[in-house]
Amino acid sequence: MRGYFLDVQGTLIDDKDFLPLPGAVEFTKYLKENNIPFVLLTNNTKRDDFREYLKSLGFEFDNYLDPLMMLDSVKGSVAPFGNEKFVEIVKKKFEIDYNNPKNVILGIKLFSNEEIADIIEMLLRGANLIGMHKTSLYHKNNRRYPGLGAVLEMLKYATNRDYSVIGKPSEKFFKRAADMIGLSFDKITIISDDLKGDLLPAMKLGMEGILVLSGKVKSQKEITTKPHKIFKNIGEYLEFIRAKKRD
Repeated sequence: MRGYFLDVQGTLIDDKDFLPLPGAVEFTKYLKENNIPFVLLTNNTKRDDFREYLKSLGFEFDNYLDPLMMLDSVKGSVAPFGNEKFVEIVKKKFEIDYNNPKNVILGIKLFSNEEIADIIEMLLRGANLIGMHKTSLYHKNNRRYPGLGAVLEMLKYATNRDYSVIGKPSEKFFKRAADMIGLSFDKITIISDDLKGDLLPAMKLGMEGILVLSGKVKSQKEITTKPHKIFKNIGEYLEFIRAKKRD
């Protein structure tokens, strides 16, 4: 039996209004009705009630994983940077130190030059650099900005200090998700709108990668390295597997 990893933003819900994309709710119902194991994987770090919000939209699922659930891997004092809600969540869980932290932990936002300068100084003083995830692009107000992965690479280049990643596409994150459904990577298909930040790393681990053009990637012309399959949205993929089942 094969199972699925389902990305959320840009795949199941849109990046603007956070409402279901065509066929998304139906796809989770299809998987549940056919007893196909799956996990919703999101890099959401802005709210700790995201699971309940998705269920309120009609999505049917049992397994869910986000980077906030992986924070137990971080030890020591933390200087968090990111969206205001993310910073509030982190402050409830850790000793906060913006002077001489053991770890600088980043969520996604449009960072100011001053914030970048502060982060660089902390890293040069020896702080560890931790990204909540490694997205390639960040969608905000229908525009695309450098994602957290791009910010992490910039800071690595500026400071010559490497970084670690808590959420997607870290192998540890994928492994915890795979353990939820008891499948090895070669038995899992991942569906996402993020080719560079989700699919290519997952494919290196042995997963099948399905790209949907409902989020970060808008056209096949933007694709330089192709995944296994490409669909307009997850609803189109649902039609594809239903037709394949009938055949």
